[in-house]
Amino acid sequence: MSFKHRFAACAAFTLLASTSLAALADDHSYTEGEVVNVTRIRTVDGHFDDYMKWLDTTWKTLQEAGKKAGYIVGYQVVACEPRGPDEPDLLLIVTSKNWAALDGALAKGDEISKQVEGSLAAANAAQIDRAKIRRVLGSETVQVLNLK
Repeated sequence: MSFKHRFAACAAFTLLASTSLAALADDHSYTEGEVVNVTRIRTVDGHFDDYMKWLDTTWKTLQEAGKKAGYIVGYQVVACEPRGPDEPDLLLIVTSKNWAALDGALAKGDEISKQVEGSLAAANAAQIDRAKIRRVLGSETVQVLNLK
């Protein structure tokens, strides 16, 4: 093999090796997982069971319809101990497959609300009624990072 061929072979090998190392260096120690929305709720004193009844009926039906349609992958209600008057006593957790699953969320939610509650006007009226038994303290959407 001539000098030119050896030099070309060594150069190609070096380039390939450095490309492989760069690819390893760019690899992350995690993969992107599900997207989780957590809504913080504080029930009005004396109305915890009333709100839980609504969650077990209408809210659960809405979530099950979302699962059936493939919009969400799961949901949970978690009780927590409030540390003050502006802390939640419940967390409503809704899990989606990924960020793309949230595309068109308003239209998807409206579609399900119409199916479950009859109309958007009825859904809005029910939301006004729920304000008498709970306060929404806010929500946040986060993404799970699965460690490899």
